[in-house]
Amino acid sequence: MTDDKLVASAREVLKIEAESILNLIDKVGVSFARAVNMIYASPGRVIITGIGKSGLVGKKIVATLTSTGTQAIFLHPVEGIHGDMGIVTKDDVILAISNSGETAELNLLISAVHRTGAPIIALTGCLASSLARNADVTIDVGVEKEACPFGLAPTSSTTAVLAMGDALAVALIEKREFKESDFYRFHPGGNLGLRLRAKVADVMIVGKHIPRVVAGATALAAIAEIDAKNKGFVLVTDAQNHLLGILTDGDIRRMISKKVDFNVRRVEELMTPSPKTIGGGASLAATIEFMQREEITTLAVVAEQDELRGYIHLHDILGRGGSLKISLP
Repeated sequence: MTDDKLVASAREVLKIEAESILNLIDKVGVSFARAVNMIYASPGRVIITGIGKSGLVGKKIVATLTSTGTQAIFLHPVEGIHGDMGIVTKDDVILAISNSGETAELNLLISAVHRTGAPIIALTGCLASSLARNADVTIDVGVEKEACPFGLAPTSSTTAVLAMGDALAVALIEKREFKESDFYRFHPGGNLGLRLRAKVADVMIVGKHIPRVVAGATALAAIAEIDAKNKGFVLVTDAQNHLLGILTDGDIRRMISKKVDFNVRRVEELMTPSPKTIGGGASLAATIEFMQREEITTLAVVAEQDELRGYIHLHDILGRGGSLKISLP
């Protein structure tokens, strides 16, 4: 292909994607306003979910919302239906992304979300889809065609979703009367900047608040600890407090279907050995990056030789439920 044809192809892609965004303007109406008001009124977080390219775009929308005053996290649909649904509460708002609206794993998650009472906002290109029918509010992000010459690779459709996510974030900025001074609080040099320069040890959960059992305990005892601490997991240590593994409520649900006898099985037989961990000296900024890369929201905090010191959840980093007092030079 000649250089002229390459340039012409690139210009055509940009033209198609630009037109796709412009075509969204007439689709912004009552549903968009309802979605903004729903998020604004919510006492919880925006939980964004989607698979593949939709999921990647969703993570960017999470980043934009969190940096402009709206608490948001990403929930992978597959992880959600295998245990991570435990992070969803009735106070949260679900923002589900699917161009077709027929992504099987996503729609299975949405069915489960209904039981929590959390309202659902759909960003989809098909208003007649299963996702649209099961959402409380649906925003049309449909495009006429993809910029891909085969019409297969998500290009225009993901650009449209990204733009609509920005529109939601900016509308919320205006709804909240978010000011420039507020923006600095959420970036390095402000409160969040100070927080992210702090260490894991400053915010980790320790002592009797850690969901923990000692190896040798029955699986039933581990389930009782999960239920008592209500964190969705239990950490397994030896008698010297060295971390051995983790058992989650998702693991337990999968074992129920296999008819595992929890009265006789020991917890170490069922746990996941060598779970992801972090040291207390790690910065919160590095911890967030690690959590995003591994797509997890909780980490065990260990010292030398895997001695358990505590655990940290994404909420503890973002400061949900209280303010963290940090003094830095």
